[in-house]
Amino acid sequence: MPFFNYTIRDQSGATRSGKAEAENAEVLRKRLQEEGFQVIEISMDRAAPRVPAGGYGRVRLSDLAIFARQFSTMLDAGVSLVRCLDVLQQQTSNARLRRILMDLSTRVESGESLSRAMSRHPKAFSQLIIGLIRAGEVGGVLEESLQRIALFLEKDVELRRKIRSALTYPVIVLLAATGIVIFLVSWLVPQFASLFRDLGIKELPAPTQFLVDLSGFITQKWYIIIISVVAILIAYKLFVSTRVGRRVADRVKLRVPVFGKLHHKIVMARFSRTMGTLLASGVPILQAMETVAGVVGNAIVADAVLESRARIREGEKIADPLQKSKMFPPMVVHMVSVGEESGSLDHMLNKIADFYENEVETAIASLTAAIEPVMIVILGFIVGFIVISMFLPMIEVISNLSQSGGE
Repeated sequence: MPFFNYTIRDQSGATRSGKAEAENAEVLRKRLQEEGFQVIEISMDRAAPRVPAGGYGRVRLSDLAIFARQFSTMLDAGVSLVRCLDVLQQQTSNARLRRILMDLSTRVESGESLSRAMSRHPKAFSQLIIGLIRAGEVGGVLEESLQRIALFLEKDVELRRKIRSALTYPVIVLLAATGIVIFLVSWLVPQFASLFRDLGIKELPAPTQFLVDLSGFITQKWYIIIISVVAILIAYKLFVSTRVGRRVADRVKLRVPVFGKLHHKIVMARFSRTMGTLLASGVPILQAMETVAGVVGNAIVADAVLESRARIREGEKIADPLQKSKMFPPMVVHMVSVGEESGSLDHMLNKIADFYENEVETAIASLTAAIEPVMIVILGFIVGFIVISMFLPMIEVISNLSQSGGE
């Protein structure tokens, strides 16, 4: 929608100017008149920025956490909302976030609520953030909502950092191993194959012949491998973009050996932290569960949350449908039940989140310690197989020469 510059006279007779977004000038005129203002002039602002559909794109969680923390601090100090946005857009080093804050400032100054302005940037602000901001606006505790957002994002960033840090070494080892194997197969094997031809060896042992054929395929038809990998990735992306595909992929994530339990713990930590944060901010339980279903990160668990929400709306307690879904461990169900009965459900959910975040950290450390030697053994086996396969024909040649010399 276009922006309009307007000049109005309020009930005290003072003249004011501003900027607002509306479908057309007449819609804006009626809106201003309904608010009790006398409209003097309305003109289209052709220099106003046009926000693309979906906003300006995603923003890093770490930048959002800093933004929320600084925003809450300034609001708590008594700085006005528009002034906070102006200061934050000058301080941030993220160009995308700066454009978003400029748009928020313009919209808030024109009379739009902060939550509604944020909802125009769904890729930058999740439903969780928008819901907490809306609850803070309604309750008049926006700075507290921003503090909870900052704490939530900081916890999420810390968890992601730990996971990324723990997986860095195994990934580096895997990439190095893959590079070594590709080098051996694409350079070393052809050298030996050429030597075998010069020696007149016509029939190679099965392992050696397999490596020679594999080397020829990689060096001569490498484009087929690249096309196949790209096609598989595109097919997977298209598959998981569908509702059925996403459910299948998320079910596999929960059931895959070793990693399935880790993924389930991460989902439980995210569910508990998000739910606890929403409830602590005064968001109604049904609205909180709907928001949680959208950010929990697994379609199967999200469906269980929505099913539980439907049963809670019919009058059941919170813990009962969670238990019936079989997606939530007994410990979670028990603590939710205790929190519901004691009236401290938000506090209990945050305790659950702390527990599972520690569990995730411990599980990742144990998994990393187990993966490293396994990867080294597998790499040693592959390299050993290549070396032995290349020397098998040489051993046969030497053996034949020894027998000929003895005769």
